[in-house]
Amino acid sequence: MPIPDFQSLMRPLLEHLSDGSLRPNQETLEIMAARFGLTDDERAELLPSGKQPVFVNRVAWAKSHLKGAGLIEAPQRAVYRITPRGMTLLGNHDGPIGMNVLKEFPEYLEFRSGKSQNDGEIKEVPSEADDLTPEEHLEYGYSEIRKKLIAEILEEVAKCPPEFFERLVVELLVSMGYGGSRADAGRAVGKSGDGGIDGIIKEDRLGLDVIYIQAKRWEGTVGRPEIQKFAGALQGVRARKGIFLTSSSFSAEAVRYAANIENKIILVDGSTLAGLMVDHDVGVTRAQKYEIKRLDSDYFQGTEQ
Repeated sequence: MPIPDFQSLMRPLLEHLSDGSLRPNQETLEIMAARFGLTDDERAELLPSGKQPVFVNRVAWAKSHLKGAGLIEAPQRAVYRITPRGMTLLGNHDGPIGMNVLKEFPEYLEFRSGKSQNDGEIKEVPSEADDLTPEEHLEYGYSEIRKKLIAEILEEVAKCPPEFFERLVVELLVSMGYGGSRADAGRAVGKSGDGGIDGIIKEDRLGLDVIYIQAKRWEGTVGRPEIQKFAGALQGVRARKGIFLTSSSFSAEAVRYAANIENKIILVDGSTLAGLMVDHDVGVTRAQKYEIKRLDSDYFQGTEQ
């Protein structure tokens, strides 16, 4: 079944803790995953940042809200138990427990308003109608902004002349750590004279090896013949490595061919190219920066009396 949203986890969490025992986080995660019949793939599904599983994030936020309402407590780090108030709510309320139920408690209203000082927890919380956690809102929102930016980059690349695209490719590779200085890398472009090769760039700053480049600002799909031509050019200069970059895409046959030949040829399509430009600040500028912080539990280790 789909991964439950964080509000759907609240009542099951209270029921899991209803015997009054202390329950460590890992045990809770295992029991909740089994209760909802989550598969290994669903449990492993990550937020867009790739830094935390979606399920773990949602359980953590459900606990945060229950704790903000005084329904559970954490007498030890990463260990929770139900409070008398939580037991009373379970006994008196038969239906689902969500944010609309929790707001009957004054402590939860303080938690929602950001006035509560306990634990330094994040107080920016979604509305009652929301199924996503704040992290999910940020990360999915960032993902959409990134997709839009990549599309805008590709639109601009399509307008530029081939010579500019070749310079852009070298600028990107240098920004990624290849080629030494921009001046050294720039002189390599268009100087080889070999059919199917647009440039040569150092693999590292010392020039211990070189990478041959083919840069195609195309509108149509790059097919297998173009990759074969590039592979033949590499063999003609006894080269072992090459990068074929395009502003469009590669056919399935081209991808299979590149994967099966002896020479190492990396294919970079338009979307990947634009994504790398975003990651390495080529052709883009920073509009805004948000820094998300969380509690450093290690800092407080050993402070309990």
